[in-house]
Amino acid sequence: MNIGDFIKYDLWRITTDELGKGKKILFSILKTVILVVRGFIDKELNIRANALTYSLMFAIVPILAMVLAIAKGFGFDAIIQDKLNSSFLAETNIVPTIMEFVDRYLATAQGGAFIGVGLVILLVAVYTFFRQAEMAFNGIWNVSKTRNILRQLTTYIAILFFIPVFIIVTSGISVFFNSASTTLPFLTFLENFRAGFIRFMQFAMVWACFTLMYWGIPNTKVRFLSALIPGILIGSLFQAMQMLGVYILVWLSRTSIVYGAFASIPILLMFLQWTCLMILMGAEMSFAIQNNEDFNYEHDLERMSRRYKDFVTLYILSMIIRRYNNGETALTAHEIARQEHLPVRLVNQLTSRLLEIKILNPTWVENKEDPGLIPARGTQTITVSMVSDCIDRQGTEAFISNPSDEMLAFWERFLALRDKKNKVNDILVSEI
Repeated sequence: MNIGDFIKYDLWRITTDELGKGKKILFSILKTVILVVRGFIDKELNIRANALTYSLMFAIVPILAMVLAIAKGFGFDAIIQDKLNSSFLAETNIVPTIMEFVDRYLATAQGGAFIGVGLVILLVAVYTFFRQAEMAFNGIWNVSKTRNILRQLTTYIAILFFIPVFIIVTSGISVFFNSASTTLPFLTFLENFRAGFIRFMQFAMVWACFTLMYWGIPNTKVRFLSALIPGILIGSLFQAMQMLGVYILVWLSRTSIVYGAFASIPILLMFLQWTCLMILMGAEMSFAIQNNEDFNYEHDLERMSRRYKDFVTLYILSMIIRRYNNGETALTAHEIARQEHLPVRLVNQLTSRLLEIKILNPTWVENKEDPGLIPARGTQTITVSMVSDCIDRQGTEAFISNPSDEMLAFWERFLALRDKKNKVNDILVSEI
């Protein structure tokens, strides 16, 4: 068996319903890895990461200022600063420099000079970064429409509010275990687990933040599991980069030879770029996990004949009509694909077309996230010729602004002959 053909064709011709549980997981992982690698190349994630890094450079101080301001409202701003100082970037002069800028932001705000233009600049910087992040995520998810401004603001504010609150909660739990293990004799057994628990809570905090991003930022419905898996994997990779920070800094120390006192600038840029790239890779992974089955028979669908596509359309429509006439519960497009072992992407394409030409209607079905599908008109009026005619007429016609007289005449003759369905197949094209 040729490995290239297996990866390109055979793997995508095997649906999960045909496999046992073990093979189903293995094949799903393999498909996800292939989709992530393909997405990294096709969607140019490296270029998207560079653009996101540029936005983050301008937004990092305003974002930290807002996070610290929220934490300061709870009286826990020192905890946030301790978290920054415990990162591997603390080995450089980056954190004190950033904190100096943040302090100036907050001091200016408290002094009243921040009101007006300064506040607008801060909010615009934060909003621009999150909007760039949402556009990058939407590009990965193939979503063309962004949220309206109100939903954007509420989502971004919720994310900014969540980060300091979660840091404070996890830090509070760590403090409790630290104090409990030393003050309560019956809890001394926790001493052996204290360090491991604190480390786990640090990872859990990062996992929650990444999961929140993958679940909340794309302007589409993301399943929680599809966000959780990359949230844990990318979050762990991010923490590993933190833990290996000393070695990374040693490897990057040669930049000081070239940049001298400014060596922290390229280090910060590389750190931000790696972070943005990891975030986008996680978003691509989230998309691949949720839409794994949509890519079944992908290359075969590109070469699918019109006749066979029409046949599948009529078959799906006949099944929906039969269930409707029998009074059975309406199926969703995904349920039809699974029941008939059809590619999800193909069923979605065909049913979407039937919905657009008013052959089918969506209907709400209890306990189902997606709408069911039912006929949009009387089933005794839905004929093969009517469906074929509606499909043929879908879209715009005669939109060319200045066609030639010969072309217009040909169009009129074609329509006249087309209405004579019994004879049109016997007419030579040269005779139209």
